[in-house]
Amino acid sequence: MANSKRDLFVKRRLRVRNKLRKSNSGKLRLSVHRSNKNISAQLIDDVLGKTLVAASSLEKDLGVEGKNNVEAAAKIGAAIAERAKKAGIEECYFDRGGFLFHGKVKALADAAREGGLKF
Repeated sequence: MANSKRDLFVKRRLRVRNKLRKSNSGKLRLSVHRSNKNISAQLIDDVLGKTLVAASSLEKDLGVEGKNNVEAAAKIGAAIAERAKKAGIEECYFDRGGFLFHGKVKALADAAREGGLKF
């Protein structure tokens, strides 16, 4: 029986997350979600089960409202890094979910690294 695209995406997401959890226990997780219209990122403490910092293309103050392109992803990455610095967070691990590490996801990660996050 053939797997649907969604099933393959979920399998890939869980595979990535489980590998990261084994090697990065105790660190915060920078989780990225990309939809057809928006992109968002959040720093999550899995021990507490809480989101500490978040940024999204839905926010009006970032100037990328409703955009889902590489430039918008870079602005979101810079915003998440800036907010993490304000919260005293310097280190995390990057959870790309089931998305491939290129294009928008890579632009977000590179901008977050340039902003001072280490992963």
